[in-house]
Amino acid sequence: MGHFPHMQKKTLDAFVRGLQIVMEAEGIKMKPLSVAAGMGESGVRDLIRNESSPKVANAYALARELGRTVDEIIQIGMTGDLNARPDRAPIAVAGCVGAGARVDLLDAYEKGDGMYHVARPPQLKPHGIVAVEVKGDSMMPLYRPGSVLFYTRAAAEGVPIEALNTPCVCEDTDGRAWLKVVKVGSQEGTFSLLSLNPDADNMHGVRLKWAAPVLMTLSPDYVERVYV
Repeated sequence: MGHFPHMQKKTLDAFVRGLQIVMEAEGIKMKPLSVAAGMGESGVRDLIRNESSPKVANAYALARELGRTVDEIIQIGMTGDLNARPDRAPIAVAGCVGAGARVDLLDAYEKGDGMYHVARPPQLKPHGIVAVEVKGDSMMPLYRPGSVLFYTRAAAEGVPIEALNTPCVCEDTDGRAWLKVVKVGSQEGTFSLLSLNPDADNMHGVRLKWAAPVLMTLSPDYVERVYV
């Protein structure tokens, strides 16, 4: 859904129905909600009257103001149940990854727990996915601070071929986690970690424990926190 400028009709209809159910149950008026979501005074009214199709960004803004996720509102619209929840299990954001900032990789959480949880994007498989939050700006403009990245590790150790020449989450031998483009280094067993931001420094001669390509990223505006 997030890849399209506007929501598809079936999804839109369910979202609007869910929006109406939540607003009615919680006594929320159209105009204040519309203004709070940055849609002007008539945005919600026009949406409910089917006079406009919401951009995905507006759907996320409305959901955020209601304290729910977009998927929850769609599910409510599909079932008519105010307590309906999407069947996609949330993913724990295990920690931060440094994009310029030095971040130590800490395993301080129980399996399945983390700093917070996010809704799993439907494009990703339900198992084996790890999420981390970006800290620093060396990978701007593609990866903003506060973005959430998703990756999976094919093996516990090593740098697979598919991790070369692409943005990866990786851990160096000093235990620091990085978000960088990984390239083979000039010395055997080392790697260069390159930044996308031309004003940021690159790192050379780095020894890595492991690296995993980024599967998907959500900018801060599209991160849906889920309370479990």
